[in-house]
Amino acid sequence: MSSAVTASTIRPAAAAAPELRARLWRSPKILRSGVGLAVVTCAVAAVVIVLGMGGWRYYTAPLDVRAYTDLHRLLRPSGAVGVPLGMAGLVLMTVMHLYTLRKRFPSLTWMGPLPFWLEFHIYCGIVGPFLITLHTSFKFNGIVSVAFWSMLIVVASGFVGRYLYVHIPRSIRGRELTHEELDARVAELWQQLDQRLVPPQLRSRLERFEAHAVTDPGAAVSWLGLFAGELLLRARLVALGLAVRRGVRDRALVDRVLLLTAERAILLRRIACLKKTRRLFDLWRVYHKPLAILMGLIVVVHVALVVYLGYAVSLR
Repeated sequence: MSSAVTASTIRPAAAAAPELRARLWRSPKILRSGVGLAVVTCAVAAVVIVLGMGGWRYYTAPLDVRAYTDLHRLLRPSGAVGVPLGMAGLVLMTVMHLYTLRKRFPSLTWMGPLPFWLEFHIYCGIVGPFLITLHTSFKFNGIVSVAFWSMLIVVASGFVGRYLYVHIPRSIRGRELTHEELDARVAELWQQLDQRLVPPQLRSRLERFEAHAVTDPGAAVSWLGLFAGELLLRARLVALGLAVRRGVRDRALVDRVLLLTAERAILLRRIACLKKTRRLFDLWRVYHKPLAILMGLIVVVHVALVVYLGYAVSLR
């Protein structure tokens, strides 16, 4: 099995294969993920509505005087801007579940790679709630408030789920890798380092770094280490890079060696955390789905009442 696991079949711990990434992502770095693109979208919407339309003055006004402001007919939940915001948010919160269909039915591979749909799911899961929050005009009451707070909990838990998902090593096709495949990749990375003419002082420094900074796959990992350990490891990798570049003149060799070292170190740490990450991810799914279903049911009731009472068509 180990011979079948190569750099072309495994998703590196730090990033996807360079050639695949170069082909799929030809955009600024912030737009290469669902989170980054969602942040940009929300920022643009906030600038247009909160600053451009004067929404800040409306949203910060006391609830008992909002109805007398000139922006009330636009930004209230049933207003000319409030209704489209709610509809857009609802559409995004609905189409985001295409990711679930793509993941559950292998026959839908024609829809595109699973990682793309995960980023789409994250994008919709951030922008949709943001637009719905603007739609509410920050006025929460009745049963709709239950849906709103459920939505915020779902979004917050989504960030946790995303963190856990990306820390489970997978192939570039999104398949979770076995321990044997991971061990083979670790050995392959060390073999690639051996094949390079690494100066003795650099090799000694790399061995000391791995001995002190890299988590042993057999070691127990605390819950704090699960969430904060990789940030500390990446900081140590940056410090290692700065120190090594001062002592070795061959920058191309140093960059390649540091890249292999970083991938190996992060992969070793994720192997050590694998059991706990999988357990927490399974627990996360138990709570994430019921909250999403509860939110969806209340939203259906809300939309039905809005249509029945005529708010969806009366924008005056």
